[in-house]
Amino acid sequence: MYYKSTRDSSVNVSSAQAIAQGISVDGGLFVPSEIPSITMEDIKKLGGMDYRERAVFVFSKFLTDYSEDEITYCVEGAYNTKSFDSDNIAELAHLFDGTYMLELWHGPTCAFKDMALQILPYLLTTATKKINLEKKVVILVATSGDTGKAALEGFKDVEGTSILVFYPDNGVSAMQKKQMTTQEGSNVGVCAIKGNFDDAQNGVKAIFTNDEIKQQLDKNGFMFSSANSINWGRLSPQIVYYVSCYAQLLADGQIDEGEKINIVVPTGNFGNILAAYYAKHMGVPVNKLICASNANNVLTDFLTTGVYDRNRQFHATISPSMDILISSNLERLLYLLCGENDAQIREWFGALAQTGRYEVTESVKKALFDEFYAGCCDDEQTKATIKEYYDKFSYTCDTHTAVAVKVYEDYVKATGDTTKTVIASTASPYKFSGSVLSAIGKGTDMDEFDLVDELAQCSKLPVPDSLAALKTKSVRFDKVIDKSEMKDFVFETLGI
Repeated sequence: MYYKSTRDSSVNVSSAQAIAQGISVDGGLFVPSEIPSITMEDIKKLGGMDYRERAVFVFSKFLTDYSEDEITYCVEGAYNTKSFDSDNIAELAHLFDGTYMLELWHGPTCAFKDMALQILPYLLTTATKKINLEKKVVILVATSGDTGKAALEGFKDVEGTSILVFYPDNGVSAMQKKQMTTQEGSNVGVCAIKGNFDDAQNGVKAIFTNDEIKQQLDKNGFMFSSANSINWGRLSPQIVYYVSCYAQLLADGQIDEGEKINIVVPTGNFGNILAAYYAKHMGVPVNKLICASNANNVLTDFLTTGVYDRNRQFHATISPSMDILISSNLERLLYLLCGENDAQIREWFGALAQTGRYEVTESVKKALFDEFYAGCCDDEQTKATIKEYYDKFSYTCDTHTAVAVKVYEDYVKATGDTTKTVIASTASPYKFSGSVLSAIGKGTDMDEFDLVDELAQCSKLPVPDSLAALKTKSVRFDKVIDKSEMKDFVFETLGI
């Protein structure tokens, strides 16, 4: 298996090179040269395995230059009960008849990003050894809340790496901010920027693709890589949990062999739902991929019209990890749907950079409409959904999962589709305690950790140890800079 660039199909690198590099030199994203297939017999066998064994199987399909021993080492290092509070790693909660919550937040930072960012450091450091890379790897991350903390935790004190995280100063929850600003580790750096997530993401991409900056790093023995989902080492672990989920439902007798399921994903950067798309095209029986957005509904509009237009008001919502107007991983999907036409991708994404808008071809529109349903909801609808499910099912979901639930309800009303459905639950409600408590009608005039205690009383869910421990941690990183100063922060932190 080799990896191409979405902006230059002649690129041909190993998975180790793609993971170490993060992004292609031309600014494109790495994609596998083909989507490997799995059979129903494979899926049935996976049903008798644990999560780690399933992960080894899926990774072996994509990371063919890694040996089985190397993949096993990475998987066992990442997916264990030291890091996750469940031996199942990803839990399946049976919400009501034919509807399931895939709980992806049982890792150390209580968000779905742990599913990928616990294993990425292992994949990356193994990759650098495989390609005989002597340089120190500098991980640059732009985050809308969850990726930053998960990446910091994953790369904390990992030999041969430094990690620098940028987040929008007023664009994350109080708990997310506390998680990042108190981060431990000798190789970590965290900085807030004045602006939104798209400003942070654009700034990181600009640094990545600046030849002068890269030359300066090279002279000092550094190289860049990424922990955002633009890195294939971030995206491929997300495929695992969709394959695993279907195998588990089949093993538990919840679905019949070959029965199709719907998958609902709350997403801003399109990585999590793209992983479900890859799982489907590997051979997992999927009927519809349902893309859920908050008030920043650029993806909803795109998936229903074929026109991507980021020229719109940006909303700071109670589901901040989805407050995104430039969805990077969409580039991978469009590359596949337009027949790997790199010139077309350069045209569309060049237009996005210059005008903030592009429109795909009629054939791509048809493919989008066949594969996806898209919907959105605002904060009031999100809160109403949290209360509805709290009252009806005694199930407390966070502000991002609630967006997915609401959009799924709208989908069923619009289509009458009764296909069994898996909803990706992407974060612990404790990461957004104030918003969740407000939604269920409780008082919120208290500090963040009193909010956590109050939510524990209401939800009856145990407070994750990692969040409870934040109460006594001191803030290490309190710098706020303009987005134009991001390069200077990188150089200053690295001592260049």
